[in-house]
Amino acid sequence: MNEQLLQYIWQFQYFNARSLATTDGIPVQVVNTGMLNRNQGPDFEHARIRIGNTLWAGSVELHLKTSDWNRHLHQYDRNYQKVILHVVYEDDRKDEETLPVVELKTLISRSLLSRYEEFCNARSFIPCEQLIAAVPEITLSVWKSRLVAERLIRKGGLVEDYLEANHRHWEESFWWLLARNFGLPVNGDAFEAIAKSIPLRLLAKHKQQVQQLEALLLGQGGLLNGRFDDPYPQMLQREYRFLKKKYSLQPVPHPVHFLRMRPGNFPTVRLAQLAAVIASSTHLFSKIMQEASLSQVRQWFKADANDFWHYHYTLSVQSALRIKSVGASMVDNIVINTITPLLFAYGNIYGRYDLKEKAIRWLEETKPEKNTITKGFECLGLRSRSALDSQAFIELKTRYCDKRKCLSCSAGNYLLKREK
Repeated sequence: MNEQLLQYIWQFQYFNARSLATTDGIPVQVVNTGMLNRNQGPDFEHARIRIGNTLWAGSVELHLKTSDWNRHLHQYDRNYQKVILHVVYEDDRKDEETLPVVELKTLISRSLLSRYEEFCNARSFIPCEQLIAAVPEITLSVWKSRLVAERLIRKGGLVEDYLEANHRHWEESFWWLLARNFGLPVNGDAFEAIAKSIPLRLLAKHKQQVQQLEALLLGQGGLLNGRFDDPYPQMLQREYRFLKKKYSLQPVPHPVHFLRMRPGNFPTVRLAQLAAVIASSTHLFSKIMQEASLSQVRQWFKADANDFWHYHYTLSVQSALRIKSVGASMVDNIVINTITPLLFAYGNIYGRYDLKEKAIRWLEETKPEKNTITKGFECLGLRSRSALDSQAFIELKTRYCDKRKCLSCSAGNYLLKREK
C-alpha cells in the first residue's frame, strides 16, 4: 500500500461503502469524495461527507497510518484547518484524535491490492500483459485517443521552446524540427544544432544551388574537415570556406555519428537529402497548414539527393549505384514527428481546432511505426493499424507502463477494479 494507491481507492470509492464508519462506530456516507489536490494542502478539497446525521463540507486528508497526521505536523498547518475527515489505511493512533477517522484496511478488496502488487512487481513487457486482452475495445480506443493527444501536447513543449528562442517564427521552428528528425535519434541533437546555426533566410538565398546548401549543412556539421581526393567534396570545401567567411559561421560543437547505423542513414546522406528538400520547397509550414491532402504534402518531401550521392554514402568512399531518395518510411517519420506536432501545437496555441483535427487525421492516414514497442504490443494481440495506434502504444509504454503508472492508465484502472 502507498498513498497514491490510497488516493485512487478513495477517489473512485473502491471500498465497501455500505460498511463505512468512523473508528468510533459512527456511520459515514460519502456524498462527494472531493477534488484531488495536487498542490500543497489536504489530498481532497470540496468534499461532502455525512457523518452520523450531519452533512459536512470541507477537505479530506489521507494517510497510510493515523499517526502520520502528527508526524507530518499537520496540526500546526493552517492549510489543514478545514479537514473534516481523516481517511487512513490503518488506524494506529495512541493519542486522542480530534478528527473523525475512517480506516479502510478491512474494506478494500484483497484482489485489487494483490493485482496492484503484481503490476508493480512485474518484470514483463508491460505489467498487465497477461490480462490486457480482457480490456474492452472501446476502453482501449478511447484511451489511445487520449494518449495520442497527450503525446502531441508533450511534443508541443519542444515547439514552444523553439518559438521562445526564435521570436515566434513558425517556419524557422519547422526547419529546426525537420532537421532534427532527419538526424533520427542518433544524430537528432547534432542536426538540430546545425539547423539553428544556419538561419532560414540564409538558406533561402542559396536554395537555387543545392551544392551550396550541402556545403552549408555538411560544413556546419564538421564533415568537410580533412583532405579529399574526389573533386566534388573538394568543391564543397571551397564553397563552405567562402560561405563561412561571408556569413561569419561557426561549426557546431556537436559530433555526428556513423557507428551502428545503416549506410542509408549515415549523416552525410541525410544532410544531402535535407539539402535536396530545401532546394525544392519554400514556406513549407505555411503550405502544409493550407493543404488538405496528406498525399500532396508527402510529395513535397520525396526529393533525390544530388547525383554524387547516388555513388557515395560518405565523402571519401565510392560505392555501387543506389539512388539516395527520401523514401516512404522517412516521409512517414516526417509526418509523425515533424508535421503533426507542429500542426497540433499551432492549433493549440491559436485555437485552430481544424488543424488539430487534421493532425490526428493525418496520423490515421499514415502507416504505423515498426519498432520493439509496437512489436511487443502486437505479440499481445494489439496490432497497430496506423501511426495513431503506434504513437499511442509508444506513449503508453514509455510514459505509463515503464513507470508503473497503472493507477493513471485506463486499461490498468479497468483491470484493477475487475474481479478475478
